[in-house]
Amino acid sequence: MTAPATVTVQPLSGPGAARSASAFLAVYAEVFAEPPYDEPAEGIASAAARFPDQTARPGFLAALATAPGGEPVGMAFGHAVPPDTPWWDELAEPVPASLRREDGRRTFGLMELAVRAPWRGRGIARRLHDTLLTGITAERVLLNVHGSAEPAAAAYRSWGYRKVGESGPFGPGADRYDVMLLALPG
Repeated sequence: MTAPATVTVQPLSGPGAARSASAFLAVYAEVFAEPPYDEPAEGIASAAARFPDQTARPGFLAALATAPGGEPVGMAFGHAVPPDTPWWDELAEPVPASLRREDGRRTFGLMELAVRAPWRGRGIARRLHDTLLTGITAERVLLNVHGSAEPAAAAYRSWGYRKVGESGPFGPGADRYDVMLLALPG
């Protein structure tokens, strides 16, 4: 396996990410088909269908990690959280109005961060995260992490995120997600 230093992490805008959609979706399909996500083929197809619309959202930014030769090894992306977001309404317990206030600039929603299994444990997720956040001007970052994805949750905690609530489950057998928030300096 190639050493982590040879992995390139590239920041991308919406159009750049759209042009690299196959790389983002290859990482997504591989990572989210694994436990604890166990995303079925229909869910992966739905994510692929959503991606073009996501890349066109206001404030969309992405980061793509590739090995020499261009093999995609990880990805991250998100966008500004709009004022009419349902994100805060999906919490199991309500949070104060001061926490849930959105204006389209206050919060960056980290929609996905994933690294393929052979490349984990090499600092690539952190590099993706830091590259993505370099381009934002928001006060904070908001994300959901699968309730059973303890390695991911532990990484987020070590990066300064704190749990502010839980969302879901949305129906019988549905998974629970921890909602985490990172206050940005400045």
